[in-house]
Amino acid sequence: MALDDREAFAELYERYWYRVFALAYRKLKSRDVAQELVQELFAALWHKRAEHNIAQLEHYLLVAINHRVLGYIRAYRVRTHYATYCRQLVAEATHETEEALGAADLSAAFLRGVALLPEKSREVFRLSRLEHQSVEQIASQLDVTPKAVEYHLTKSLKLLRAYLREFLVALLPLLCFLR
Repeated sequence: MALDDREAFAELYERYWYRVFALAYRKLKSRDVAQELVQELFAALWHKRAEHNIAQLEHYLLVAINHRVLGYIRAYRVRTHYATYCRQLVAEATHETEEALGAADLSAAFLRGVALLPEKSREVFRLSRLEHQSVEQIASQLDVTPKAVEYHLTKSLKLLRAYLREFLVALLPLLCFLR
């Protein structure tokens, strides 16, 4: 082989390929992958023929194929774990995007609903729910009774629930379609 004798190399290949293949196949349980690794091993052996000084060729080939099999298994595990990670990442990103869009739509619908409230009810709702003022504070600020503030809050909440219920009912078929 060191003398670039192709016939000698072909003889070595014929003599040892099956034992090397059998070892690779036994560990991998895949005919295609085992054949590919054996071909790569013999190709590397031929390309580096001038560099090698191998005393026991069969032992060398069996150890070399074992290293290639282990390398393949390690690489396969890395690819498998990475593929799983990517699938999970895409699934999470997809759900996060859908949730963010849903939250943005709901927020926009809420603001439209608040804008549709009667002026006094809208003002009471804004002070109570958005500025977190107490009923007494709102009553003194708007110069109305606490009962009037409670009335406007109750009215606002009923109207907003009805408006948002209609929004969610209109949105439900779209959400079912996306899933």
